This record gives sequence, structure tokens and C-alpha cells, in this order.
Amino acid sequence: MSYAANDKRYLTMKYNKCGNSGLKLSAISLGLWHNFGGSDSFENSRALIHSAFDLGITHFDIANNYGPPPGSAEENFGKILKQDLSSYRDELVISTKAGYGMWPGPYGDFGSKKYLVASLDQSLKRTGLDYVDIFYHHRPDPSTPLEETMGALDLIVKQGKALYVGLSNYKPAETKKASAILKKLGTPCLIHQPSYSMFNRWIEDGLQEVLEEEGIGSIAFKPLEQGLLTTKYLNGIPKDSRAAGSSVFLHSKDITQIKLEKVAKLNIMAMERGQTLPQLALAWVLRGNKVTSALIGASKVSQIEDNVAAINNLDFTSEELLRIEQILA
Repeated sequence: MSYAANDKRYLTMKYNKCGNSGLKLSAISLGLWHNFGGSDSFENSRALIHSAFDLGITHFDIANNYGPPPGSAEENFGKILKQDLSSYRDELVISTKAGYGMWPGPYGDFGSKKYLVASLDQSLKRTGLDYVDIFYHHRPDPSTPLEETMGALDLIVKQGKALYVGLSNYKPAETKKASAILKKLGTPCLIHQPSYSMFNRWIEDGLQEVLEEEGIGSIAFKPLEQGLLTTKYLNGIPKDSRAAGSSVFLHSKDITQIKLEKVAKLNIMAMERGQTLPQLALAWVLRGNKVTSALIGASKVSQIEDNVAAINNLDFTSEELLRIEQILA
């Protein structure tokens, strides 16, 4: 079945300038962390990507170890790109990362030049790409000099393997130091990818100020807190949910009664605003234009459709913001 993109895909999506660069990202981006691996339905993965692009999502985020098995999300994305999206390559912003364990031995983890260069070479082969738009260092490496890690990112751009570079999971002081090194090398940091949601607000404690000072954009992962900021768990833990399964990122013990009471109150507020709870949570992450894009995951096309509709109501009154603070307190 041949694929032709929706010719109205750019009419409703919002695109935000990323830091001090000339690059704009869709306000909602799609991450391939879950549901795109070798153990998942390829046709469903394909439908998710088609749906996202048809709705104006131009940014697709991967990492070397996404799967399972590690690497398979990149392989599947590469197949979908070749089959359906090759003619749209210049309309896409594709990112990948390295920094967590990918292969055995001392050269398959963390932040050495050896690892980062080799990892991106492997990612390009798996995806079939000549270059990625953004290459991230996925986490700080305490045993490698920051100058070496940032030097590797600079080298990758100068080799033409990536257009931009970014950081993920770096704390404020680490981000500031890394940014200074990259600026000196002539390859400024484009973007930072931190976890951020109503239940996880660590970036408000200094990181957002650093990003603004340095002219770095941001893309928030886990903006729905792994599904907790949906109505999925209000009536118990569904058997097919992530919390009921073997996920190491969300456990049933994380879904406390206190959190569920807050979720219920937020859900009422969302309905009053004419939104679903996920739409409210995404709009909140994007409030005030401090976050460039919210990075969603999905297992169903309907989830992408619902999440993208968040951009229809991104504004909050001061009273609404105060009410949210009171709920989250």
C-alpha cells in the first residue's frame, strides 16, 4: 500500500523556534521509545508514524538502544522511512542518541569519543540515513572528560553525520559547562531533552534558566508521566497497562492514592476547559513558551490524534494556573 501524506498537515500544527537556532520543531513530537521495536507490530508502528506526520508532527525521536531488542526501533523506522517517507525526508527532523549501554565491552556505553562516533555510525546504517538532524548525548558520563564528549559531538557535525547536537538528562551546571565548550568549538548546543511533567518538575529548579541564558531549546519527554496523567488508572490498573507489566519505568507502587486524587481533580479541570486530561497536561508543559516541544509516546493512532489536539487550547488564565498549583501541592 503506497502512502501519500495529508496535504493539509501543516495547517493546524504549531511550530516553535528552537532556542537561538533557525530550526522550528512541531509543538508535539513523536518518540519511538516504546511500541516501535522488533517485538511490536510493524504495521501498527507504521500506522503511528503515518498518523503523526499526517497531523503535522515533523519531529521523530529515536535512540540507539530503543527496542526491544536494542537497535530495532531504528531499524523499523528506517524501513518505514524507505517505504513511505523517503520523498519527505527534507520535511522531517530525525534525532537519535547514545549514552546508555548498547553493546558489550568498554566501548559500548557512556560518553567516550570512541563510543559516540561508533554508535552514530551504527544508527545511520540501521536507519538508512546519510545524516540525522539532531544527535544527543543521552546522559552525562562522570568518567569521561566533558571536553572529550563535547568534542565528539562537534566532530560528528563537522563530519556531516548530524546537523545539530543536543544533551539529555544533564543537570543545570553540567548543561552550562557543556554549552560553553560547544560554543567555543563552533557547534552550539541546539536542544536539551529532560523529563518534565506536572509530577516531575525538576527542570524548573535552575535548568530552564540556564537554557534561556544559553539560547538552548528544550523537548520534554514523559510529559504524561508514562500514562499516569491520563484517565487510564482512575478506576484501577488495567491488565494491559504499562504499570501492570514488566516495565522498569512505571510500577503499580508508583500509582499512589494521593496521585490519583490529584489526577481526578485535574481531569475535572480538563473537562471544564473542553479538553481531555492528556491535552491539559501537554498544554501545561508547553505553557509560557519555555518548552519547545512535548515528546509523546503512543501505542494507538487515537492517542496521537488526542494528544495533537492539545494545541487547540494552549492558553491558561492566571486563575487556572493557580488552581493547578493548588492541586499539585
